[in-house]
Amino acid sequence: MSEQVGKTPSVHAAKIKMSGCELTDFFHIIAQRHALDSIVFLCIGTDRSTGDALGPLTGSRLKEYGFPHVIGTLPEPCDALNLETKLSGIPEDKIIIAIDACLGQPSSVGCFFASEGALTPAQSVGGKLPAVGDYSVAAVVNVHGPKPYWTLQVTSLYEVMGMAEQLAKIAASAFGLRA
Repeated sequence: MSEQVGKTPSVHAAKIKMSGCELTDFFHIIAQRHALDSIVFLCIGTDRSTGDALGPLTGSRLKEYGFPHVIGTLPEPCDALNLETKLSGIPEDKIIIAIDACLGQPSSVGCFFASEGALTPAQSVGGKLPAVGDYSVAAVVNVHGPKPYWTLQVTSLYEVMGMAEQLAKIAASAFGLRA
């Protein structure tokens, strides 16, 4: 696993496959452990690729729900070009919840992999970015194949928007926020 940025959570934290319902418990645990103001959502991705838009879509919805600290929205994405700059602006006392899209097995499409630990952005496409997050959620938006960039480009926007909404709604509910 690559070098982690920010705090050093368990490097070998298990990534657990979850449905949306199971993700509710994951966010409830985080909400019990940490005050809302101490949380920063780091929503990774770009609006220039349907599959990779999950992060900015989720970030925009989190802002609408009233989360005070969200990095990575549709107007201001957090992508491979600016990730490290955005990370450097996060105070060290903040708890980072990293959210990103990923590609996976056919049976995992539509599911989430959550972890008390970091995720490594751009892994599906062979990118070399630092691992980020004290907690992380990777949403499986499509099947991993020989052409990952192409797969992300042709991923269903409807599916990605649904997953982004589900993620934001679950997080908002866990922290007692309503849109």
